Amino acid sequence: MIISPYLRVNDRIKQLLEDKNRMRIEVWVIYGKNELRLEENNWLRSMDSIKTGFLQNLHAKCYMNENEALVTSMNLYEYSQINNDEMGIIVSRDKDPELYEDVKEESNRLVRASEIIKVTVDRVEAPENVRENTGSRRTKVESSSTTKAPQSGFCIRCKTNLSVNPTRPYCNPHYASWNRYKNEEYEEKYCHTCGKEHTTTKAKPVCLACYRKYKDVLEFAVN
Repeated sequence: MIISPYLRVNDRIKQLLEDKNRMRIEVWVIYGKNELRLEENNWLRSMDSIKTGFLQNLHAKCYMNENEALVTSMNLYEYSQINNDEMGIIVSRDKDPELYEDVKEESNRLVRASEIIKVTVDRVEAPENVRENTGSRRTKVESSSTTKAPQSGFCIRCKTNLSVNPTRPYCNPHYASWNRYKNEEYEEKYCHTCGKEHTTTKAKPVCLACYRKYKDVLEFAVN
């Protein structure tokens, strides 16, 4: 089981997951933000034994198997591995079975709470008449939802009005301030789309209600 707010798979982890898939060992991956490239998404989609679930408010990091669990501050994210000072503890099923079962039960609860999805970002070819008119090789699938994307939003740090952009939910001064450290999980004060007081981050700039309302019409960092 892999539980991490950030979903980014390096070559070593990719090889290990492929090995588990060949052995038909089921692996759950629970995440809150997907930063995989298109080809990586479709690679993960091809792994029949790898199950994925999305949980927007996920902040826990836990990596476990049938014998041990690592509960840690480190994301499954190369930046964290290289740049951050992290800590964690190993829980052994043999040495501390009661604690191991507690970790396992909480991990299973996160699985149950997550939105079970098959991660994918498919390449979509435009209809022939569209390709002829625009020269485009790819087109974005438009949502059939009647919900329209909001045009104006709020800085998640100071609530200044600005254009909606979930990938950059700050006014210019506060984006410059955030950009000094680039901490995707630094907690801010406001929802980017409705402006209500809510704990948000650069990675998750909107409240859950707004995410559910606009997930089909705004470009969030998750699928």
